[in-house]
Amino acid sequence: MLMKEYRICMPLTVEEYMIGQLYMISKHSCEQSGGGEGVEVVRNEPDTHPQHGPGQVTEKRIYLSSKLPSWVKAFVPRIFYVTEKAWNFYPYTITEYSVSFVPKFSIRIETRFENNNGNNNNVFGDTPTPAENVCFLDILTDPIPEKHYRESEDLSRWRSNKTNRGPLQKGWRDNQNPIMCSYKRVQCSFEVYGFQTKTEEFVHRLIKDILLVGHRQAVAWVDEWHGLSLEEVREYEKAMQEKTNTKVKSNENNSGPQGHTHPTISRSISVTDERSLKRMGVTTVDMSGTSASSMPHSPCRLNSTPE
Repeated sequence: MLMKEYRICMPLTVEEYMIGQLYMISKHSCEQSGGGEGVEVVRNEPDTHPQHGPGQVTEKRIYLSSKLPSWVKAFVPRIFYVTEKAWNFYPYTITEYSVSFVPKFSIRIETRFENNNGNNNNVFGDTPTPAENVCFLDILTDPIPEKHYRESEDLSRWRSNKTNRGPLQKGWRDNQNPIMCSYKRVQCSFEVYGFQTKTEEFVHRLIKDILLVGHRQAVAWVDEWHGLSLEEVREYEKAMQEKTNTKVKSNENNSGPQGHTHPTISRSISVTDERSLKRMGVTTVDMSGTSASSMPHSPCRLNSTPE
């Protein structure tokens, strides 16, 4: 299992980001969906945790077959989805990812938000993350994939009319006010001989890019969401989820040569794929009966972003 702690600062307060996070995730998911791929929201409803209080639980299916590297496509079905389950007890959240036919693959992201510049070395209150596993991500200077770059989201040029903040300058984390940090403890596990190290490293690179893009967007879009109430952003979230689900399913009635559909089965895996996985020592399982509302009990069992 490969574990890292990412720390991403933003020129916002934790209270502000409660709204910004919901807005950013909804808008980003919709932008990345279409033509049969993207994020399908399965459920999104209130939940309560005995320690962290009231919050929200969500379950999503992320269709991304065409976005996989060739070495991954070699041993997964042509069409498949990743299940994302998230428990949002802001300012503490847990997000888990799983693939139903590969029970030995899992990702768990534990997040806590604080109003500081990332200087809390034991934010989760248990065992401090070793310094060599801590990675600071800078939303201003760290590179992102070229396909995700937009001039309007370049924080060296960004200026917020509503908050009078920006643009950010080199060294901004040392003198910015307000400032908050998103602490993310990410555990990735893929216990399949011959693929473990390569897969876990690939997943962490992918997560790093996603975190940078998402947090940049939350800041760049601040004038779109700043001032919204929780009720208003939940209405926006609901509307965007309906739009996103429609975009994901947009190819289901497409009979053209490039059209494809998502199979209406509990797991998308062919007999050939299943046999191949068994030869690799992977036992396939049917996750259709798994309860999405149950809170994860062990930090080592990754049941199912991200935010």
